[in-house]
Amino acid sequence: MSRLTARLSRAGLAAAALASTFAFLPAAQADGVVNVYSYRQPDLIKPVLDAFSAQTGIETQVLFLDKGLEERIAAEGANSPADVILTVDIARLAAAKDRGVTQAVDDDAINAALPAEYRDPEGHWFGVTKRGRVIYASKDRVTDTDISYADLADPQWRGKICIRSGQHDYNLALFSALIAHWGEEKTEEWMKGFKANLARKPDGNDRSQAKSIMAGECDLSLGNTYYVGLMMTNEKEPEQKDWANAINVVFPSIDGSGTHVNISGMAMAKNAPNRDNALKLMEFLASEDAQKIYAAEVFEYPASSGVEPSDIVKSLGTLNADTLPLADIAKHRKAASEMVDRVGLDDGPAS
Repeated sequence: MSRLTARLSRAGLAAAALASTFAFLPAAQADGVVNVYSYRQPDLIKPVLDAFSAQTGIETQVLFLDKGLEERIAAEGANSPADVILTVDIARLAAAKDRGVTQAVDDDAINAALPAEYRDPEGHWFGVTKRGRVIYASKDRVTDTDISYADLADPQWRGKICIRSGQHDYNLALFSALIAHWGEEKTEEWMKGFKANLARKPDGNDRSQAKSIMAGECDLSLGNTYYVGLMMTNEKEPEQKDWANAINVVFPSIDGSGTHVNISGMAMAKNAPNRDNALKLMEFLASEDAQKIYAAEVFEYPASSGVEPSDIVKSLGTLNADTLPLADIAKHRKAASEMVDRVGLDDGPAS
């Protein structure tokens, strides 16, 4: 057993678990290594991590988790091998900071590359790519594509909107943004009208809403921009291309402030054993070259305004993003979640 593994055992992690899920630990403190804990699928981040290794000679070793990342790092404590955290959604980035598993980074290159609205004011997390929370609109049945978020509560759309759960992080982030702009009272009135316009009880994921639009079950839905790119290029499930072809992407605005965006982001782990290498990776991810590679791979918009999105992403339309700082939006997540329950959004329109 390596010295690092021994220390992890003393932190309360079983040796069997280490063997199965931390295959990279014996090298965790070796020179030329950076350990990444990721909520993003390994195949999505591999191209940009490979480019980093090719440029720097630093090896990246990735532990993918689909849940419990913050809890895992907290349990490992001071002996955690985690250097960099990669995740999606402002709520998860804020949760990592609140859990105390990140550390502040004040780096001129990163701060210059990434707009302030996509950075934690205290430097605990940084947005790398962004996605709009947009409207999927039926190409066949919706002719008006100048639709705002406020319009989704208009009775003209009664029985014509489908969404995934209102408690999903992506919807909660949007509702949090509306609260930040409108206040709780106005947002709750809007949500009641929005609920009344639902075609059915919220269900499925973003892609399945596009499928429902193609099937004629609804005319509008909320969805992230990158899912359209994923559907357009899906060779394993080519029927998803038909779902994408059935919709137009509408970029709604919050009272002229722009389209709500969420991010994929990065943070430095609190006890990063390879801090210098971790900082190099974070600087690279903020760079123009990496932003182009990463954003193209995941069909998202680069966080830096000076970097062009991929051709597929450009084809979706121009994203005029709301510039309200995401840290301010994240403050309203609890209120948004309570509002969803209070209004009964997930119960559907008939409740």
